[in-house]
Amino acid sequence: MMNIRAAQPALLALLLLAAACGQQDKPGNESESDGEDNPPVPVETAMPVRGDVNAIFRGTAPIEAYAEADVIARVAGEVREILVEEGDEVNEGDVLARLDGDRLRLELEATEARLRKLERDFQRNVDLNEKGLISAGDFEKIKYEMEALRASRNLAALELGYTQIRAPIAGVVSRRYIKRGNTLAVDGPAFRITSTDPLVIELHVPEREFARLAPGQPVSLDIDALRTGPVLASVTRVSPVIDAETGTFKVTIELHDPERHIKPGMFARVSVVYDSRENALLVPRNAVIDDNGSTSVFVVEENKARRRPVETGYGSDGMVEILAGLDDGERVITVGQIGLKADALVTVIDDDQSDASGLADDADGDNLETANAATN
Repeated sequence: MMNIRAAQPALLALLLLAAACGQQDKPGNESESDGEDNPPVPVETAMPVRGDVNAIFRGTAPIEAYAEADVIARVAGEVREILVEEGDEVNEGDVLARLDGDRLRLELEATEARLRKLERDFQRNVDLNEKGLISAGDFEKIKYEMEALRASRNLAALELGYTQIRAPIAGVVSRRYIKRGNTLAVDGPAFRITSTDPLVIELHVPEREFARLAPGQPVSLDIDALRTGPVLASVTRVSPVIDAETGTFKVTIELHDPERHIKPGMFARVSVVYDSRENALLVPRNAVIDDNGSTSVFVVEENKARRRPVETGYGSDGMVEILAGLDDGERVITVGQIGLKADALVTVIDDDQSDASGLADDADGDNLETANAATN
């Protein structure tokens, strides 16, 4: 009897615990939030469109002059006259400045006087040589002296001509280093001439793009300094070798600007179109989800979000080409798909007439390129 009474408190505790567990297992004790349905997720959608898409390589590079030369003084002398200023256009051979040439002129006159005297002596010796009155050795000596003096005369005339500093190329005077009265040493800089037609862009492209770029491909240039529309050009040359140090190859682009609005030194954003496809199925870039290398889109079916794995192709202007996995009539989710689960309820809040072309301007077109931008 004493053992049964001692066991009664323990038995009562077990019964209370079992009753409590039973109460928790009843449906009526579930939390109010667990019994509610998840609300629909508001989304915006667009219909795919058909259109042309380009494969574009983008890069940035400075615009350079096709030819540029520093004009130097070939003889020493004082600057007596300056005939051009910065911004003036010059032709090859035009005189840019004149140096003091008095000393060189006098040297030329003295050499010419000696040469005239020696030529008269040589002519008399020709007659004597024909009559046999002078040795052959003496006659040849006078002949060589006359030829050497002629060379000295030509050299003196050349140096005198160098006192006129001339343009080595046609172009525009982009810099003047000298002032009137300066004394220039030999090889001292005087002017810089820049040829602005054509202008060139040297784009250094990663080697993985080597097979895609070729001469003649169209190029679009966006020059921020001009604040105008794109400038059209074309690929002129593609280097046949890869630089082993940088892993890049050089692509040369030439452009002509008769109105001279484009200046050497400006930076350009370069877009090279290396392939294009017509009538491609296109969706906005922000509709495509990239998850660990796999791409997909969400479509709306019966007010639910259905995930569609897709294969993408080229992308440009805020649109991405869909190669497989999506039909023309399937409406894709463009806003609200981040974090969306498959088969979740959705509410479409956009206009029923909206399509992918109307949303293209909101997409980030800079991330669409199949090739990364190259920077010099």
